[in-house]
Amino acid sequence: MNSEKISVGDEDDLASTRGKVWRSLARLSLAIFAIAMVSIYLHIGKTLIVVAALVAMIMVHELGHFVVAKLSGMKVTEYFLGFGPKLFSFRRGETEYGVKAIPAGGYVKIVGMSNIEELSAEDEARSYRNSSFPRRLAVSVAGSFMHFVMAYFLLVALFLFVGVPSSTRIEISALSIAKGGVVTPAMEAGLKPGDVVYGINGKNLTSPNQFVTTIQDSPNKQVSLDVYRNGNKMVIPVTPTTESKLNVASASPSGAGVIGVHLVLPNESLPILSSLGRPFSAIGSYSSQTISSLMSHFSLSGITSYVHALSHPATTTSGPGASVRFESPVGIVRLASQAANVGIGAVLTLLFSINVFVGIFNLIPLLPLDGGHVVIAAYERIRSRKGKKYHADMMKMIPVTYAVLLVIVLLGVTALYLDITHPLANPFG
Repeated sequence: MNSEKISVGDEDDLASTRGKVWRSLARLSLAIFAIAMVSIYLHIGKTLIVVAALVAMIMVHELGHFVVAKLSGMKVTEYFLGFGPKLFSFRRGETEYGVKAIPAGGYVKIVGMSNIEELSAEDEARSYRNSSFPRRLAVSVAGSFMHFVMAYFLLVALFLFVGVPSSTRIEISALSIAKGGVVTPAMEAGLKPGDVVYGINGKNLTSPNQFVTTIQDSPNKQVSLDVYRNGNKMVIPVTPTTESKLNVASASPSGAGVIGVHLVLPNESLPILSSLGRPFSAIGSYSSQTISSLMSHFSLSGITSYVHALSHPATTTSGPGASVRFESPVGIVRLASQAANVGIGAVLTLLFSINVFVGIFNLIPLLPLDGGHVVIAAYERIRSRKGKKYHADMMKMIPVTYAVLLVIVLLGVTALYLDITHPLANPFG
């Protein structure tokens, strides 16, 4: 019967490894505790949760690369959140997992991403550059694909649990206050904030404009409103008057009927099947808008507008000029805080838009972005002949890569300047 013995040296190595793990875990725990204490002191717990969701999105992006690379047989040596000094790490098999001090991104290290890297014969067989074109393509697009997967499920949650603005109901958010103590028709009829109007004159609303038009066309004529109040159906008669008699500011045309209410569109949850199907068209539409916006930003007129925004930042905090602005991490955290204060609907909408933007931006066909790796893989596949693989000279790509990195850094620095000195208006109201 054979038995294996552990030498004193092995025991020392094992104890040393355990000690390193515990020290790393202590540093990570201390960092998390410090962040939690600061968030409690500054009352930014909600914002911190949204920021944590953004960090999770980064790691899901990298998880896409990681999983597809592993399934493709490539050797993955690192999967990390953040950059800089290590706070915590551990090794499972050939891969080291961990967290670094600066949570400004994440990365997966796959051996042989270019022909510049020197590898052993063993690693060469499992390198990215030695894999087939379909596998390299799958690894390259996996990160962006995960953003669209996340965007899809965010919209499903939004449609199913929060809802979308109704097209067949109107909610009374507030009653107008007339000058001189004049009683408005809404007050006289007993309408209250929170009442949801779903019909008028015995007919169900088919659009918000139907309600507004009927009221405007009925000065001094009684109309009946079908209302939900606290889950109960009610019919409330109201007689519109004119703006001049009511003595209250209104956007209605002169002589049109008004009742003295402020309106909003209530949210309606969608059925399960609609919630599962509708996100596809929404993602397609928003992706098209994002691509058009990016093309506009990097056009000659877009660059000119951005230079104008830098030299005249006060004119781009709101209105049409705001479209030339990019968001730095400071701006994104501010958006996260604003969305968190509004509610879960705003948070889901923000996370959705960020996912689509990052997914598309990463596919720009320039290194070091994922789209650059797609182009290189396709080019090498086209140049390969008779079973002999062609490898592009990555040294020639270095100037382009540095140029792209310089543009990204410039955008980041200028966006940080604008976000600090002239933050954009709150888009969530």
